[in-house]
Amino acid sequence: MNYQTENGVLTIYLEGHIDSANAAGIETEINEILAQQNPTGLILDAEDLSYISSVGLRIILRLKKAYHDLSLINVASEVYEVFEMTGFTEMMDIRKGYRRLSIEGCEQIGQGSNGVVYRLDPDTIIKVYRNPDSLPDIHRERELARKAFVMGIPTAIPYDVVKVGNSYGSVFELLSAKSFSKIVKADPSRLDEMVDEFVKLLKQIHTTEVKPGEMPHMKDVALRWAKDLQGVLTAAESEKLLALIEAVPERDTMLHGDYHFNNVMVQNGEVLLIDMDTLCVGHPVFEFASIFLANKGFGELDHSVTEHFLGIPYETTLKVWRKTLEKYFGTTDDDAISEYENKAMVIGYTRLLRRTIRRDAENTAQIDHCKRRLSELLAQVDSLAF
Repeated sequence: MNYQTENGVLTIYLEGHIDSANAAGIETEINEILAQQNPTGLILDAEDLSYISSVGLRIILRLKKAYHDLSLINVASEVYEVFEMTGFTEMMDIRKGYRRLSIEGCEQIGQGSNGVVYRLDPDTIIKVYRNPDSLPDIHRERELARKAFVMGIPTAIPYDVVKVGNSYGSVFELLSAKSFSKIVKADPSRLDEMVDEFVKLLKQIHTTEVKPGEMPHMKDVALRWAKDLQGVLTAAESEKLLALIEAVPERDTMLHGDYHFNNVMVQNGEVLLIDMDTLCVGHPVFEFASIFLANKGFGELDHSVTEHFLGIPYETTLKVWRKTLEKYFGTTDDDAISEYENKAMVIGYTRLLRRTIRRDAENTAQIDHCKRRLSELLAQVDSLAF
C-alpha cells in the first residue's frame, strides 16, 4: 500500500476493492503504517478505489475514531455515492474526485486571461484553467454562470469539472457552437451582422439588475489598478486618475468583464455568452475598457498579439471596436465616438500598464506607450461617465 507523509500528515492511497475477502488484511496493513509513521493527521486518497463494502466502511469508522480530522479525497463518483447513501459524507470530510480528460489533438477555439477553451467533440467544449489551483475559481464561475442564467442571460452552465494534466477544466455542452471570431474569419461579410448581435447582447447584460452583494464591483478593481500605479505616473496624474475613477457613477447592473468575439458564440441560431468568471457589476465604461483592449489596445504595438488572441486580422478587430461604439451609442459622429473611446482608454491603459509592469517588466516599449497615452488622455478627459 502506497503512502507518504508531509508535515506530519500521512496520506494512504487506497486502490481496487475493499470487501470481506481482503478487508482484514487491508486494515492490518493500514495499522502497521500508522504505527510506523505515527502521524498527527490522516488522509485517505481514494482516486484508485473502485469499490468498498460495508466491512470497508467499518474500517473507515474505526480510523475516524482514532483520527477525528480524517478526510477522504479524490473519491470516484460510484464510491462517493456509497459514502453519501450511508451518511458518511455528513460525518466526515469526503471530497469527490474528478475524471481525467486529455486535450491532445483538440481544436483550440478560444482563450482568455484565466484559461483556454478547446472543443472535445462536436457536442462539448472544455475550458482548461491556467492556474493549477483553480478549483475555487471554477466553482465561483459555475455559481456566477448559474446566477446569470437565472437572470435571463443566455449562457452555457458547466455540467462537469475534470482534471486535465495537472490543471482543472470545466466541461460545457455546446452543440457545434462557433464563436463570433470563427464566423467572421470564415465569412468576413458577416461582420456587421455579428456586431449587431454582439451589441444586442451587450445591452441586455448592461440592463440586467443584480442584487447587492451577488457580484463584485468593477469600480473597486479599477481603483486597485490605479493605486498600484502610484509612483509610476506623476503625482498629479495619479491623483486625477483616482479622482476620475472615484467619480464614476455607481451601478448595480451586470458587466461581463471580458467581452470579446471569442466569448460570444452561436449555437443553432442562438447567441450564447461563455467565460463567466469575470462577471461583475458597474458602469459600462469598465466594460468598454475591456473591449478596447481585446480589439485594439493589446495589439497596438504588435498587431500579432490581437490576431493570435482573436484569430482575425487586426484591421478587422479595429472595425469591431469602432462599429461596436457606433451601434451601442447610436452615432457615427467622429467627435462623439472619440469622446467615448477616450473614456474607455483611460481605464484600458491603466489596466494594461499595471499588467505589463507585473507580467512583462522588460517590455519597456509597452510601458512607455501606456504611460504616454495615459498622460495625454488625463490631460483631456474630465469625466469617465457617459
